[in-house]
Amino acid sequence: MQLELLNDQGQAASKLEAPDTVFGREYNEALVHQIVVAFQANARQGTRAQKDREQVKHSTKKPFKQKGTGRARAGMTSSPLWRGGGRIFPNSPDENFTQKINKKMYRAGMASIFSQLAREGRLAVVESLKVDSPKTKQLAAKFKAMNLDSVLVIADQVDENLYLASRNLANVLVVEPRYADPLSLVHYRKVLVTKAAVDQLKEMFA
Repeated sequence: MQLELLNDQGQAASKLEAPDTVFGREYNEALVHQIVVAFQANARQGTRAQKDREQVKHSTKKPFKQKGTGRARAGMTSSPLWRGGGRIFPNSPDENFTQKINKKMYRAGMASIFSQLAREGRLAVVESLKVDSPKTKQLAAKFKAMNLDSVLVIADQVDENLYLASRNLANVLVVEPRYADPLSLVHYRKVLVTKAAVDQLKEMFA
């Protein structure tokens, strides 16, 4: 699989030969959907809590007499049928939303995403991405020259200058290969991978 190698102006300068095991696989939509959903589910904290009819703060007094009102019988206002009453099956604060994904499935799904991005022209390679100082303006000008407004950068090494310069840019995320996740790959319009990071991705997902 050949990937575009961009210059500083964002133009395709040449082609880079990349391994087909990572960038030339067939697109498996079901598998990609599964790993994206699992990634989002595993990020949930599960700390929400609701009260049942025992825990909700209500009077235990009968709201009205049993007969003669024409209304349905009611014992107390904490009933789940009443507005403000307890829940029948409340969510507990220790709810577990995690989903297990096998390593082989995860590697195959990530490789499928990289391959589809390459086919759609949303993935490109750059020699390196560095800034001389931790200035957001300097990095923003570099992305503007490359005509990039929504980009995920996978760099082989994120130094302090690059991290500080990128963290305040909207629609820009700079990560190392080990921190690349399926949701970010799908979300951003363009994915830039440094030349040295291609070899790291090969080791991780081939």
